[in-house]
Amino acid sequence: MAQQKEIISTINSLIETLKDGQEGFKQAADGVEDPNLKSLFREYSQQRSRFAAELQSQARSLGETEPEKSSSAAGAMHRAWINIKSAVTSGDDRAILNECERGEDSAVEEFRKAMEDNLTSPLREIVSRQYDEVKSGHDRIKSLRDTAKKS
Repeated sequence: MAQQKEIISTINSLIETLKDGQEGFKQAADGVEDPNLKSLFREYSQQRSRFAAELQSQARSLGETEPEKSSSAAGAMHRAWINIKSAVTSGDDRAILNECERGEDSAVEEFRKAMEDNLTSPLREIVSRQYDEVKSGHDRIKSLRDTAKKS
């Protein structure tokens, strides 16, 4: 029973992280000028929403009646910083990419920690797949940010 509560706590923490990313990418899409970045950020926002829904379903199957539905307080503060940064820099795509990459650093770390927990086999597979996609997104954003710096 204690282990199940820990697993549900881990799932809820990942859901918060995914909701942070969903909102962060949505706001980033609104803040950038480049249509390709807008599209990419919207795609990542939708992906994070799907991932969160998938984990909410897993939490319910483990007996959690109220899986996490919102982002974290830290995430809200980070998104507020993106808003300030984009306002100050007049939607500077490089600055927004930099903030997205910082947010993704945090998401990758949360998934890495979750992978170290004693997750059940089907849940471990879901978290592992999501981790791979989050890490891939992180790496793509980092690459775009690095390219933007050289421009």
